[in-house]
Amino acid sequence: MSTVKIRNVGPKSAAWLRQVGVKTDDEVRALGALEVFMKVKRAGFKPSLNLLYALEGAVVDCHWTALTAERKSELVLEVTARDAGLPKKNYTWWRQAHAGAGPVSQTDSEPAPRQEREGDHGVQELGTPGFAEGGEFESHD
Repeated sequence: MSTVKIRNVGPKSAAWLRQVGVKTDDEVRALGALEVFMKVKRAGFKPSLNLLYALEGAVVDCHWTALTAERKSELVLEVTARDAGLPKKNYTWWRQAHAGAGPVSQTDSEPAPRQEREGDHGVQELGTPGFAEGGEFESHD
């Protein structure tokens, strides 16, 4: 059996992909990086985010280190949402807004208005970290 090299994917990850039925770059592109990554996770493997980035690099035909920090964050947020069972996000509006020099428009929904408190200037005092009695550190997080 001949092996087809998927861009950015090493031998261990390639074995995982074969076990979930993904064998070529075309299959990765057809399913999308997130879906392939989630298939690997659902199969019981413990992939790192580097596999997610590598798969996205294969989809967009670049080295995974060439992905922008924004795209990596978007991918991580989507994986987190899928792990939590939340619905799939659509970032099309963000990509379209950032593709050119145009302004970002929010098409999904407006954020809930912030409840104003008297004397509130948008800053919440967290307190000063310090040591409690007995020498234990309090972080106030």
